[in-house]
Amino acid sequence: MPSPFPGMNPYLEQPAAWQDFHQRLITYISDALAAQVRPGFFVKIEESVFIHEPDATERGKLFARPDVSVFERDSGGGGVAVAEPRTNSLAARIAQLPDVEIEQHSYVEIRDRHSRGLVTLIEVLSPSNKRYGPDREQYMQKRGILTYSPVSIVEIDLLRGGPHLPLTGIPDCDYRVMVSRRSMRPDVLAWAINLHDVLPVIPIPLKGDVPDATLDLQALLHKVYDAAGYEDYIYSTSPEPPLTSEQSEWAKQFAPFGVSQPSELPTQT
Repeated sequence: MPSPFPGMNPYLEQPAAWQDFHQRLITYISDALAAQVRPGFFVKIEESVFIHEPDATERGKLFARPDVSVFERDSGGGGVAVAEPRTNSLAARIAQLPDVEIEQHSYVEIRDRHSRGLVTLIEVLSPSNKRYGPDREQYMQKRGILTYSPVSIVEIDLLRGGPHLPLTGIPDCDYRVMVSRRSMRPDVLAWAINLHDVLPVIPIPLKGDVPDATLDLQALLHKVYDAAGYEDYIYSTSPEPPLTSEQSEWAKQFAPFGVSQPSELPTQT
């Protein structure tokens, strides 16, 4: 069954559900676009990997797959001098690499079938994209570089938590969607979405005179919710971040409050 909320379901924002929801939504977005943009374009799911050292003062490092990597072998014809082996005066010790946290972040690319060039990038923001720190800085740098390229950018923010990314001329709201076309910049299309609003149908720019593809975000959310069976477990805790008192009163008409805790659910036979 679809999500009971008319728009974004705030229970999906909790850490226990968000990563799974994010990954599934990316897949559904990719599938929905692939059916629309073929054969002139193709759709790929790509991934960035953020590696964090445990020290909060350490900067995160982004390892993203480059479009093209070229390595040239040195063809110099000179001989190689080989040093005489020597004996170490210091003994080696056993040491340990520090623990690291690895975060994988998927996004969608639309590429031209013939040139393989990137046409449109679709990002569904994660908490690390929004929190102040190195991951946000890395994402903002990526966003800034693409702004000066022919690539269109689609940014989908379905998280109430964390400060919104910079975007002028838009009122305060719970969620945001941005579509940035090269032909419109610095202007962008933006949707200011609140908890009670139905998620919009958004255009996905392609290239030249090719008509836009579209994404019905609300329909995609319902498909993900139904396929994942979120209703079986996300309502055992309160939304995170918490709703305001006004939002909580409004949400009571949709959320199945009073469901049993997981340990109290009846055993299936």
